Amino acid sequence: MRMTVIVVMGVSGSGKTTIGTALAEALGVDYAEADTFHPKANIDKMTAGTPLTDEDRAPWLDAIAGWIREHQATGGVVTSSALKRRYRDVLRRGGDVWFAHLHGDRAQLAERMKTRKGHFMPVSLLDSQLADLEPLEPDEAGAVFDNTSGTPEEITEAALTAFREHA
Repeated sequence: MRMTVIVVMGVSGSGKTTIGTALAEALGVDYAEADTFHPKANIDKMTAGTPLTDEDRAPWLDAIAGWIREHQATGGVVTSSALKRRYRDVLRRGGDVWFAHLHGDRAQLAERMKTRKGHFMPVSLLDSQLADLEPLEPDEAGAVFDNTSGTPEEITEAALTAFREHA
């Protein structure tokens, strides 16, 4: 039996890790952090403040799609910026997915990025991510959640409700 994997998407600082881990815990499924799929060269590039190219992202997206494929029998939750439709298309090649797009105010995103500890992504790359972001299209399974209105628990509950309605 195939299960849907939730991809928690959005730009850096949108709360993907917080909401993704909460969703996985609530559903009792495995969780994977997209950053762990990046090759070292990508992390070095972003740490230096250089945006990734589509070519840089290709092996990363393929690795996440592989994780999705491996979790089709059990379901799971994985994070990924999934900024462009074509990136989401790669992820869908892994199997059934549902996107929880966390969207927020640029100022709040930048503030979150400044205050989080131990993350390689500098605030200087936020604008390039926002410029690349393509919203979910009507034929893409998923929903958008405003991460500026409500607590993480409320956003998680809203995502769970929308996901269950989809299923």
